[in-house]
Amino acid sequence: MSGLINISELDCGGGLKFGIAELNNPDSLNALTYEMLVVLNEAMKHWQDDNHVVGVVIHGAGEKAFCAGGDVRAMYHVMHETASSESSDSTSHAMGYLTDYFTIEYETDYLIHTYSKPVIVWGQGIVMGGGIGLYIGASHRITTPATKLAMPEISIGLYPDVGGTWFLNHLPQGVGLFLGLTGATVNATDALALSMTEHILLPQQKALMFEKFQQVNWDDVEPHQGVTELLDSLGNEAKYSHPQNVLLPHLQAIQTACQYGSLQEVYEQIQAMAEPVDESEGKWLRRAKQTLREGSPVTAHICYRQLTQFHYESLADCFRLELTLSVRCGELGEFYEGVKARLIEKTNQPKWLFSDIASVDQAVIDTLFTPLWADNEHPLQLLGINNLHEGDG
Repeated sequence: MSGLINISELDCGGGLKFGIAELNNPDSLNALTYEMLVVLNEAMKHWQDDNHVVGVVIHGAGEKAFCAGGDVRAMYHVMHETASSESSDSTSHAMGYLTDYFTIEYETDYLIHTYSKPVIVWGQGIVMGGGIGLYIGASHRITTPATKLAMPEISIGLYPDVGGTWFLNHLPQGVGLFLGLTGATVNATDALALSMTEHILLPQQKALMFEKFQQVNWDDVEPHQGVTELLDSLGNEAKYSHPQNVLLPHLQAIQTACQYGSLQEVYEQIQAMAEPVDESEGKWLRRAKQTLREGSPVTAHICYRQLTQFHYESLADCFRLELTLSVRCGELGEFYEGVKARLIEKTNQPKWLFSDIASVDQAVIDTLFTPLWADNEHPLQLLGINNLHEGDG
């Protein structure tokens, strides 16, 4: 898959500027290629060290999506070579590619979480999977009225990665587990209530935001506070365009279903949640239940363990855990099967390794969580070492 990131700088006078990164892969809903992540990572590091850069804006080309996720098609083709060959070299190549891809992705996500300057992410349209990874750690998160946030990995046999072990655990009790198990979408108003976003702006205000940045005398303003005040003022104009809550009406039922019990019990409690009589109001919950029923049982077990056994890990340790999980998911074949059925052959009938949650071999899940590297050999061993403001609050 081809894909670009357009790197530019917005002149704000007095030698000061904003770094601008535009994801430019609109034909694939701005899915993140390995090359895009490398360019973004390098630019972010450069801007952090440049005293003339006030902050960074990350946005996507086109109107449909900020970013729909990682480049899982490229991962599929690499894994397909392994599936079609018994060669150990082929397997090694695939695992090496997955290690390299997820390493640079998680390094970039972590950098955004711990960035010393304002990071503004314009989350217009679809913000899912890898897009959430870039979005959720930003100091200033923007949605538009049509934004849809989700972690839908259960449908492709992966799991809620890109820091999901950390940020889903920091949502209200039970909500993170529900979102991970069902892949349910969160709209802008619900995201605001859950603190997944901070500002709801209109799509046409993006150009105005850039203009406003150029009008501020940044020599006299603390950058984080200045950006917040500017976005708050723009948000006042958009407050009558907020969509109606979809998740919040179900919040108590979600927490009741997902707060206690084994995975099997949580599954049954979600399926038993009462659906609104109104067809349109019930659609969201029915879709969430269906996604859980049809999703990967292996993913469900990974997600359940993430959200019940790793609540107190640091952000850096969560990313280190996830690198092992992601590479091992590539080895297992569940991820490969999910992408093939959903995105390549489009049969929408993946042949999961296990028929349902109850039949999953716990030894398989234990293996997925078994570290691939010694601590001093881990590709992400340096995360958090020199960072005193890691986002663990």
